[in-house]
Amino acid sequence: MRLLDQIIIPWWLLVLLIVGSAVALLDRLLLPGARWFLRRRVNRVIDEVNTRLDIHIRPFQFTKRQVLIDRLSYDPRVMDAVRDYAEDNNIPREIAQAEVRRYAREIVPAFNAYAYFRIGYMLARNLARLLYRVRANFADPSRLAKVDARATVVFVMNHRSNMDYVLAAFLAAEQSALSYAVGEWARIWPLQQLIRAMGAYFVRRKSNNPLYRRVLERYVHMATEEGVCQAVFPEGGLSRDGKLQPPRLGIFDYMLREHDPQGRRDIVFIPVGINYDRVLEDRTLLRSLDKTVAKRSRWFVICTTLGFVYRNVRLMMRSRWKRFGYAAVNFGPAMSVHQYCAERSLDLRHLSTEQRHAEIEKLAQRLMADIAGLIPAAPLPIAIAALLDAERVGSQGLRAEEWQAAFLQRTDILRQQGAYVVVPYPSQERAFDSALEMLLLRRLVIQEVGYYRTAPEAQELLRYYANSLRATE
Repeated sequence: MRLLDQIIIPWWLLVLLIVGSAVALLDRLLLPGARWFLRRRVNRVIDEVNTRLDIHIRPFQFTKRQVLIDRLSYDPRVMDAVRDYAEDNNIPREIAQAEVRRYAREIVPAFNAYAYFRIGYMLARNLARLLYRVRANFADPSRLAKVDARATVVFVMNHRSNMDYVLAAFLAAEQSALSYAVGEWARIWPLQQLIRAMGAYFVRRKSNNPLYRRVLERYVHMATEEGVCQAVFPEGGLSRDGKLQPPRLGIFDYMLREHDPQGRRDIVFIPVGINYDRVLEDRTLLRSLDKTVAKRSRWFVICTTLGFVYRNVRLMMRSRWKRFGYAAVNFGPAMSVHQYCAERSLDLRHLSTEQRHAEIEKLAQRLMADIAGLIPAAPLPIAIAALLDAERVGSQGLRAEEWQAAFLQRTDILRQQGAYVVVPYPSQERAFDSALEMLLLRRLVIQEVGYYRTAPEAQELLRYYANSLRATE
């Protein structure tokens, strides 16, 4: 019998054989090795950061994402909600359960310690320092250091800009890894993958779907019970007018409705105040207040953003670019929920829904009052407020020396009232000069015959910045 010298096969079969061999090689040899290498580096990062973090990373954050999705999808309270939702909408339970799994995959993060502390921290630090002169202050550092290591720590902060995420994550990195609730705006590739790796979870802020709200509630409850350090913006969104907005109670209710005031794990709220010399989205935020203005398309927003980046990069290349002033964060004293409940003989688990909401609103209002007193006084808002006050009493403008005197006087008053003023005494005059230069460059202030006065078309924007001080006065 004669052996053939050649075997002829179709080209498509050859492609299949090559692809199959490559997949087998990856699955059996390369992927296990890559996983071992990455796991080793991640474990090394975890061991390193846990030796210096005040609040350790919890085991919950290392649990496989699919395990958390399954645990959330089959939570007893979620299963009850599935049954009710299916009955109310006259649909099979399997369809409702499939919706729950979709919500769970959308919400549950995929925390990666290496991505957070090696990539995310580096990006946040460099971006924050590139754009601003960053300042941080701890109102009561000794009290922060005494927080129970087992407690769930929640940073509660005002929301001025989307830079808040970057700034707070950078400045709190010596304390812990923060888990944020992020809106749907960030659900774009590849940003959402990075955000999930940083431990954040996505929230549909305006969803009234009871099934979705139940899944979100149970995830927040799970994370809180497991001690995950979190950061929340109780205002529920960015401040459109510069003022501190009333708190929304949903996230507080999710955290506290089943809290045991005698349990082993306390919840500790840390109020945080944030302020800027320049909010990057200021004009967009003000524009959103006008309901008669047509909403701009996503393409327009993208083009505007790219144009802004391009102009600033050009200035950098010509050595003419300057940072956007100060960005400051002020961390307040910790508030223990165990202690709060003990002082009021309060157990939220035994209250009716209306009573529980009333008590949570009192707690939230107290936290918002603390935040109001913590918001830093940045130089540019102080300078704007001084000029607006002068014009309010009939002045046609201020000379440079008069404006600087009003700026220094207002700074002293704020310090006497206990506000955290960003600029130290020796740098106050220089800070005023920088603020004046920024206002002139942005055409928010005009100079005529030696007098400075506010630009008529910039009144709303100037009040936006001045309003950030109202809470501290």
